[in-house]
Amino acid sequence: MQKALLPFLIIFFTSNFVVAQMTKRPELAAKKVAKSIKIDGILNEPAWLEASFIDKYTEFRPTPFKAEAPETRTETYIMYNDEGIYVGGKCFERNQDSISKELIGRDGFGNNDFFGIIFDTYNDKINGFEYFVTPLGEQMDAKASADGEDLSWNAVWESASVLEKDGWRFEVFIPFSAIRFGKSDVQNWGLNFTRRRVKTGQQLAWATVDPQINGFLTQEGFWTGLKNIKPPIRLQFSPYASYYSTFFSKVKEGEKKVVSQFNGGMDVKYGINQAFTLDMTLIPDFGQVQTDNRVLNLTPFEQRFSEQRPFFTEGLELFNKGGLFYSRRIGKNPYQASYDYTDLKAGEILTKDPQETQVLNATKISGRMQNGLAIGVLNAVTGQQNATIYDKLTQKERKISNYPLSNYNMIVVDKTLKNNSSISFVNTNVIRNGSQYDANVSKGLFEFNDKKNTWNFGGSVGLSSLLGAEKGNKNTNGYIQEFHFGKISGAFNFRVWHELADAKYNQNDMGYATNSNYNQNGFYAGYRWNKPKNWYNNLGWNINGYSNYLVKSIDPLKQGNHRFQEMFIATNFYGQTKKLWQFYGNFNNRVTENDYYEARTTGRVFKRASRQSLYVNLGSNDAKNYSFSLGGGFQINQQFANSYNLNPEFYHKLRFNQRFSIDHSLTFQLAHDQAGFGKRIPTTGVADSVFFTRRDRKTIENSINLKYNFTNKMGLNFNVRHYWSGVNAKELFLLNTQGYLDPSKRLDPATLNQNYNAFALNMVYTWQIANGSFINIVWKDEADDFLSATFKDNYRENLDRTFNSNHTNSLSFRIIYFIDYLSLKKKKT
Repeated sequence: MQKALLPFLIIFFTSNFVVAQMTKRPELAAKKVAKSIKIDGILNEPAWLEASFIDKYTEFRPTPFKAEAPETRTETYIMYNDEGIYVGGKCFERNQDSISKELIGRDGFGNNDFFGIIFDTYNDKINGFEYFVTPLGEQMDAKASADGEDLSWNAVWESASVLEKDGWRFEVFIPFSAIRFGKSDVQNWGLNFTRRRVKTGQQLAWATVDPQINGFLTQEGFWTGLKNIKPPIRLQFSPYASYYSTFFSKVKEGEKKVVSQFNGGMDVKYGINQAFTLDMTLIPDFGQVQTDNRVLNLTPFEQRFSEQRPFFTEGLELFNKGGLFYSRRIGKNPYQASYDYTDLKAGEILTKDPQETQVLNATKISGRMQNGLAIGVLNAVTGQQNATIYDKLTQKERKISNYPLSNYNMIVVDKTLKNNSSISFVNTNVIRNGSQYDANVSKGLFEFNDKKNTWNFGGSVGLSSLLGAEKGNKNTNGYIQEFHFGKISGAFNFRVWHELADAKYNQNDMGYATNSNYNQNGFYAGYRWNKPKNWYNNLGWNINGYSNYLVKSIDPLKQGNHRFQEMFIATNFYGQTKKLWQFYGNFNNRVTENDYYEARTTGRVFKRASRQSLYVNLGSNDAKNYSFSLGGGFQINQQFANSYNLNPEFYHKLRFNQRFSIDHSLTFQLAHDQAGFGKRIPTTGVADSVFFTRRDRKTIENSINLKYNFTNKMGLNFNVRHYWSGVNAKELFLLNTQGYLDPSKRLDPATLNQNYNAFALNMVYTWQIANGSFINIVWKDEADDFLSATFKDNYRENLDRTFNSNHTNSLSFRIIYFIDYLSLKKKKT
C-alpha cells in the first residue's frame, strides 16, 4: 500500500504543492464618449478613435502563455456612453478560408470562430456576464458563476459582423439594461476578452489565463474608472399570441380527432431598482418546447427529464444552488400516481387522466447588490388537475380532482466573500390546497477558498419537513449534510468528500433525488498535462471512488445488521492530439453490493454481483466539414456465468456549407443475461414474493437532425428520434430473504417480457423579426407503443409498429414581440 501511494506523494509534494504566482492583472482605463454609434460592423465613426485600444492577446489553449502571431492578431476597442457599452474590433486571418463560420442560430456556438466579452461588474471573481459574436453576426450570451456558465440566460443587445479578405470585423453595443451592476459613482469592473479560432484549436484572452488555475473570472483584468453610469428604467414586455391545431390519428368513440386552441399571454421584465429584476410570465405557453426523450425505464427510480421551457431555464444560476430545484415539478404531475382511483363505483371507468398541470403564472425576482449580497425569489402557481370518470350505466361523466391547486416557492440568499468564497441559504416550499401534505426544505451552503486560490473547503447542511404527511397529521422531518475539501489549482488536484442523508430526508416535492438513507464517502485525484508535447495538445488522468452505507438499517426480517450498499473505484484518461482529435477512456470496478431498491419492497435486499466495465471514445477534428465520434463500452457481470453488457455508439455530422448540415447519432445496447426485477406478489407478512428474471435487453436509439439557416435571423431545424427497447425474460428466480436468487417455476418468465417504442418528430421554423422578437412555426409528431408480455426482436417490425400506432400531430404558430419602454419613450419624444 505504501509503495502504491509513493508516486502520488512525489507528484504532490514536488511539482504541485504550490501553484505558481498569478501574473499581475492588466488594467484598462474606461473612456466615455458622448455620441452613439451605428452598429453595422464597419467601425468608421470618429468616436472609435477615442476608445481604449488593445492588440496583445495570449493563448491559453492549446499552448498556454503563447503570444498570438501578428498576422492573426486581434484588435479591440472599448468605450461607453450614458446608454451602454461599445466594443468593436477586428480578428485578423491569413485568408478567408482560415475563418470557421456556420449559421447555427442564436446561442449555438457550433463550428464558429467567435469573439467574447466577459464583464465581472461586481468585481467578485465569481459572477460574470458574457457576450459572444460570430463572423456571421450570430449572438450567444451567458451568465457565469462558481457553478459554471448558464447559457440559457438571454439579454437583448446589438451586434454586427463584416467579413473581409484578411479577417472579420465586429461591433457590439450592450445597453446598460442588458447587464447588472452596482450604484457607486465610480466603478471598477472585472474584464476580459476572448477569441476562438476553431481550425487551429486556439483560444486566446486579453488577460492571461492559466488553465491550471481554478476559475476563468479569477484571472480577469480590470476596466477602471466608469463614472456616473446609471441603469435606465428597465421595463420590458413580451406579449405573445399562439394557435395550435392538434390531430389524433386514433380516438375513442365520441372524442374529437382535431382540437384547435388559441392562446395569449405575456412575459414581463421590470427593474425594481439598481440591483433587482422581476421576471413574470402570465398565462405561459410551453406547447412548442421539444418533445421529451422517453425511454423504457426499468430502474426503481423516476426518469429525470431535461427542462425545455424558457422561463424555467433562463437566469436560474441562483436557484440552482444547493440542488434543491427541479423545475419539471412545476406544471408536471410530480408523482406517478397522485390518485389511485380505488373509490370508483361499479360501472365507472377512467376516461381522462391529465399527466401535467397548467402553470397559471410564475414570477422570479433576483439580483445582486454592490456588497455581493444576492437574493432570488421564485413563485409559481399551478391549477387544479381534474380526471374524468365515465359511468357506463348512466352514460354520464363526472370530474374528480387528482391533483390540487398548488403554490411553489423558492428563496435563495447568497453572499460573496473574499477569495472567491461564498455562503448561501436556500429554501423551497410547496403548499397544496386541500388535504394533501405540504413540504418545506432548507439548506445552508458555504465555499471557502484560500488567498492563492489553491485550496477549497465547503459543504452544506439541510432539513426537510413534510407537513401533515404521517398519520395523525404529523410531520416527517429529515436531515442531509455534505462536506468536501481539496486542492483546486495546479497540475495535480484532489478532493475528498462526505455526504449523509437520513432515512426521512425528502426533497422531491420541488427537487429531485433518487433516494435517501445513505452515508457516502469518496475521493478524487487527478493530474493534467496542459502544455503541448510530441503528439498531444493536452492530457489528463484521474482516479476516483466512493463507498456507500445505510444510515438506518432496513432489516425487518432480522437477517443481521447489514448497512453496506456499494463501493467502486474508477480511473479515467482523456486528451487532445495535435490534429485536434479527442479521446476518452474509463475503467470501473464495482464490488458485490446490497441493492435495497431493485426489489421494490421495503426491507428487501438484492445481492448484486460485482461488475467490471471499460468504455472508450474517439472523436475526430470537429472543425472539418465531416466529423464523427465512435465509442463503446463493455461490462462483465458476475451475476450469471455468461452475463455481459455491450453498448457501441456512433455520432457523425456533415456540413454541406455554412447554412446546411446533418447530424446523426446511433446507439445500441445489449444486456445479455442481466438480472432484474420482474414482479412482486404481496403476502400477509414482510416476506412478499419478489420475482427476478434472467433476461436479455436490447435497445436501439436513432436520431437525425437537419439544420438549414437562411440568414443569421432565420432558420429551420428538423429533428426525428426513434427509440426501441425490448426485454426478453428467459428464466425466473425467487428473491430469498438473504438477497440471493433461487430458481423458480411459479410463473412463466415470458409473461414478464416488455416491448416499448417511442417516436418524436420536431420541426421548428424560427424568424427573429427584431431584437428579442420571434415568429415560430412548429410541427410535432409524437407516438409510443408499449406491449407487456411481448418481445419483438426485430427492429424493422418495431419501427413499423411505431408508425402504425396512435400518433399525435400538432401544428402551431406563435409570435412573441419584444417591447422596451425606453424605446417607446424615445419614439414618442
